[in-house]
Parts: sequence; C-alpha cells; structure tokens
Amino acid sequence: MKINILDQSPISEGKTAEESLMETVELAQFAEKLGYGRFWVSEHHDSTTLSGSSPEVLISYLAAKTNTMRIGSGGVMLTHYSAYKVAENFRLLSGLAPGRIDLGIGRAPGGMPRASFALSEGRKREVERFPEQIDDLLSFLHDRPVPHIYNGVRATPIVQIPPELWLLGSNLSSAVLAAEKGLPYTFARFINGEGGPDLLKAYRQRFQPSVHLDKPKSMVAVFIICSETDEEADYLAGSLDLSLMMAAQGMKSNGTPSPEKAAAYSYNKYEQVHVEENRKRMIAGGPETVQSELIRLKGEYKTDEIMAVTIMYDFEKKKRSFELLAEVAKTI
Repeated sequence: MKINILDQSPISEGKTAEESLMETVELAQFAEKLGYGRFWVSEHHDSTTLSGSSPEVLISYLAAKTNTMRIGSGGVMLTHYSAYKVAENFRLLSGLAPGRIDLGIGRAPGGMPRASFALSEGRKREVERFPEQIDDLLSFLHDRPVPHIYNGVRATPIVQIPPELWLLGSNLSSAVLAAEKGLPYTFARFINGEGGPDLLKAYRQRFQPSVHLDKPKSMVAVFIICSETDEEADYLAGSLDLSLMMAAQGMKSNGTPSPEKAAAYSYNKYEQVHVEENRKRMIAGGPETVQSELIRLKGEYKTDEIMAVTIMYDFEKKKRSFELLAEVAKTI
C-alpha cells in the first residue's frame, strides 16, 4: 500500500516556529530513508500553532535536502493567487527537482477571514473563479493557449517535466470538480470524517479522462497516530484531541499540548462529544489496529494511496509513529 505524509509543521508547546520547521526537514529526510513516496506540506496563515505559511518556499528547501522522494503542496490555496504566478513557482521547483514535484491545490482560505483580507489587500476572494483558475493553471503548466487576455503568455522556465497537479477537497463539489477536470483527487478525511466513500464513488463515476489522466486516481488524507500499543497511541492522541477541541472553540493555544496536559483536562459533556466526533477523522492504535483500520479504509474508499497527517507533542514519538506505519504498509 502506498503511504505518504502531509506535514503541517505543527508547533508543540514550549517550542518555536524555527524548531518546528527544522523538525519538518528532519522528518522529510527520515521519511525518505523509510521509503515513503510523497511528502507534502501545507498552507496556513495567521497561525500560532502551525508554521507552514508558504509551501512553495518550504518545498524548495525540502527538495534540496532530499534526493528521491516526491515533495509537494497539500496544498496551495489557489483562490488567493494568480494562476500564472503559481505555475511559474512550481515550474521553477520542477526545474530544480525534475520529476519530484507535486502541486496540490485547494480553494479553502487556509486561515481566518482577516488573513484572507490581508492576502488580497482588501479585495474579495473570488471563490467562484476556482474552476476557471484550474483551467488557466493547467494551460500555463502545459504550454497550452489560455483563452482570454493572457493568451500568448508563457509560464517560465520551460521545463521538461511539469509538476503533477492534484485537486484537494473534503466535499462533493471538490470531488465532482476533480472528476470533470480529469485530475487526481485527494479527499481530506482528516478534515471531514463523514461521507468519504460516497464522495470518492462520485469521483470515480463522474471521472472524465483527460490529457493528464486516463483513469481515476485518488488519495485519502487521514490523521494517523501509531505507537507500540493501542493504549499508548490513545494516550498520545490526547494531544490532538485537545488541540482540535480548542481550535473549534476559538480557545487561545500556544501549540500542541503535551499528552499529560491533555489527560488532565476535564472535558464537559459537550466537549466530550466533540472529541468522539473528531476521532472519526483519526486512526490511533498499535501496529495491528492501524493495519486493520487501513485495510478497512482501503476497501471502503477504493483508493490508490493514503496520506498520513500526524500531529504529536513529542517529535521522537512522531518519528516512531512513521517508522511503525512504514512497516505496517508493507503488510497491506
């Protein structure tokens, strides 16, 4: 089974953004040694808990620090930007690391409204133009005519191997859009724990072959925490439980809390329901449990690849989680 990594450069309580970014670099190098195929980084703005605000910059650094693994964005929030500029950024990355660059794009804001306002310098974010932006991006990436006033403009540098474009999403509209465009699709189960199998079924049923892809190609991104035992994994996952609950309530956070702090937190009955719902977005357990859950997920989603999103307080335990996961993947 193909297992990949999406790292959001999370900051643990007591650590700095600089430390979290260096952990992302170390994790990418570690993942390459373990045989992971893709390593993606995310885009989040105005965040005190996640350091990855500019995936293009981080990708260039990671590509220089690795040798064979594909490095990509999960993803670039295209509605903030010019499709032309994104095409040039990723063509340049593809020139620096030929055949190793993935361009995952989404239409989510990647932050609160004030961040979107600042990114656009006060202009309205034109979400409705997202499908048109995808067409423009594909044209710029593959040197095809752009059917409007930009016609004739070429995205440079002209590279031999353009980046692989993926559409990211967590709802039916994104799945259908990916199908209509004939693009690979990544379903964010770590964002939406409900209805994923039906969304991917709709993607497969509505898929229209394109010059980029002749048959459906999908991936499911899910929170995964693997440890030596189910009990330890459940304990370590408490950090993520508390982080997600705090974020949902707008509570101030100084980073991923320790599992000790999470275990000591007294959840009220409403918060406990929230935690239980969030566990639907997560796989946490020992190797046998994770193996069983991944086999079930693979069957339900009929997907080609899994992307693991792992947020843990202790970086060494996070590395151990990916080490165990790599072993599990060999058995599926």
